[in-house]
Order: sequence, then structure tokens, then C-alpha cells
Amino acid sequence: MAGAKFKRQKQIDDYIVDFVCFGTRLIIEADGSQHANNPKDLIRDDWLRAQGFRVLRFWNNDILLDTDAVAGAIHDAVTRNA
Repeated sequence: MAGAKFKRQKQIDDYIVDFVCFGTRLIIEADGSQHANNPKDLIRDDWLRAQGFRVLRFWNNDILLDTDAVAGAIHDAVTRNA
């Protein structure tokens, strides 16, 4: 991923994020159905963005079935910050 180092299940203040690259301030979330229209996610993402992070969310099905597109989106986000 263009040399970016991601850490899994890291705590940032009160939140645990799925994946984070501190070097690029990028958070990746893998979402299941419990995240559909979840207002708590909006609050969480707003707070994380206020701390200087970018947040990308992907549905689990897309991660499993459209892996190339998800990887491409993550790669684009990593290289945009480089």
C-alpha cells in the first residue's frame, strides 16, 4: 500500500478503529449491517476528522467481493496524502 503501515484495532481516545495508518492519518473501517444508517458512526467519524484523520468506510461484502476496487480506493487515499 505505497509503503503505508496500518495497525489493526487501535484505540484513539474512546474509539477503537479497525485499521489506522498514523503516518497518513487514514482510518479504514470495515462495516457490517449494524452500521447501516447508524447515527453514532456519524458522530464518531466527525470526531475522528476533527482530530485530523480521514475515514474510509467499506461494507464487508465489498471488501470480500470487490477487493480490487477497495484496495484501489485505499491506495488512492494513501498516495493522495504522500
